[in-house]
Amino acid sequence: MLQLGYGGIAAFPEFAVTDHATPNLPSRDFEVTSQFYTRLGFEQDWRDKGWMILKRGGLTLEFFPHPDVDPLTSNFSCCLRLDDLDGFYAECVVSGLPKTCWGHPRLHAPKLEESGLRIGALIDPDGNLIRLIQN
Repeated sequence: MLQLGYGGIAAFPEFAVTDHATPNLPSRDFEVTSQFYTRLGFEQDWRDKGWMILKRGGLTLEFFPHPDVDPLTSNFSCCLRLDDLDGFYAECVVSGLPKTCWGHPRLHAPKLEESGLRIGALIDPDGNLIRLIQN
């Protein structure tokens, strides 16, 4: 068990970070990915040639370069658990994301699943499936 003595993080609670996980998704082109997610309210937090981090409030998406990813066969995905699913979905619609069953990018409206959860989805330009789940 880690114990923090004098001068550790416990002495500086403003620097404490809670445990969390972030998805790591492929991007064929960081600029295209950044522009796509910026339209959805994300901001670029970090970027160099080998990594990019985008944030929107408490949401974080991390991307690695993968110029050969095929959007039609990609099986990368993650879930965004949202307090305001309808609000985020509306922003996606306003951004011009097509509501269709084919192609990428695209948007699927939230619906009540058998699990009892309301879930929608978006597929980004790289074929990443982003599930949108109401908290």
